[in-house]
Amino acid sequence: MDVLVHASPPNSPKPHLYSPSALKTKNNIETIQEQQKPHQDSSSSQSPVITMSNDSISVQEDQKARTNKRYIFLLVINYSFLFVGSLSSSLLSKFYFNHQGSSRWVSTWVQSAGFPLLLFPIYLPFYVFKCTDRRPFSLFTPKLLILSIFIGLMLGLNNLLFSWGNSYLPVSTSSLLLSSQLVFNLILSVIIVKQKITFQNFNCVILLTLSSVLLALGSSHDKSQGLTRAKYFIGFLSTIGAGLLFALYLPVMEKIYRRIYCYEMVVEMQLVMEIAATALATMGMASAGGFSEMKRESQVRFDKGARVYWVTVFANVVTWQLCFMGTAGMVFLTSSLTGGICMTALLAMNVLGGVVVYGDEFGGVKVVSTVLCGWGFCSYVYGLYLKMKEEKEMENKNHGMEMAHNAVAPNNV
Repeated sequence: MDVLVHASPPNSPKPHLYSPSALKTKNNIETIQEQQKPHQDSSSSQSPVITMSNDSISVQEDQKARTNKRYIFLLVINYSFLFVGSLSSSLLSKFYFNHQGSSRWVSTWVQSAGFPLLLFPIYLPFYVFKCTDRRPFSLFTPKLLILSIFIGLMLGLNNLLFSWGNSYLPVSTSSLLLSSQLVFNLILSVIIVKQKITFQNFNCVILLTLSSVLLALGSSHDKSQGLTRAKYFIGFLSTIGAGLLFALYLPVMEKIYRRIYCYEMVVEMQLVMEIAATALATMGMASAGGFSEMKRESQVRFDKGARVYWVTVFANVVTWQLCFMGTAGMVFLTSSLTGGICMTALLAMNVLGGVVVYGDEFGGVKVVSTVLCGWGFCSYVYGLYLKMKEEKEMENKNHGMEMAHNAVAPNNV
């Protein structure tokens, strides 16, 4: 809930830093906002964020702060989106290709075409439910718009590479290959957002990378029937490329999110990015016959019939939107490295899903790879637990010292 701060009466005492009398100009507000940029650890407590509308100044608590009452709720919701979206979209994409779906542009398009679904959480709270005073896109600057479009195009290219890889490789193989993005995610996070390297995150990255190497060395025979060695390695390299591009996407988004104070702006950015990615995919589809090609594919090629085809496409649109929105929310609420590791933890579920639903081979190499994946994730979660415990003890210690100081202060007056 926004807190509106009104003008101080004349002859009032010396104003506090956040009082309206101290915020006389837009420059004052921008200076304070600059001082309030989140630190590298987004889990630390944040100061209220100053925003300005035409006739009022608004003080809002940063929703990335763990002290915010919505933090845990948003964290659970976004990881649930990520879990359901990642597992379902991977299996549905494979279902499309297994039943004679052949357009990689269609598979690319469905990954971002669900952007209209984001209009509901953006506009309903303000215009229908009247539960917020923040007008949609009220703080969306031209710079943020340009950044969102550029990143959206990068996301569209990533979607295309993922579609190429998923069209050739078994779900289990492509899922485990994508875990290779973590080592690049760590390196780029250190460069772009100054991520600190600890034993826990370094150990996690090493274990997950070993998991991918084992898979690459032992799965050259793991090909779908009729798939040539050349196409297999095209799928292999495309999946690796998608992982690398996504490794860049995550820390870049974290860098931008550090200037954003509320989850609503994350959804607005996601809408613009998905529109840009959809525009790129639509141009590719147009070069391959456009939507008329989709109609022909549903009636002629897809062996489950037109009805199942369109249900598959629509389900893919929804689940991919859940996956990307969950990813964006995790990066906003935690960090790019944590978001990447959470996604990698879900790869084990994708592997098991591919084995259960499609009968993918699950030999010794994949067993070892999955165990390493789980081991690495558990070590990282344990490191986060220790860090949170240390922060809690420090917070309690500081609170105790403050209470003692307040108790002693009246005696010194």
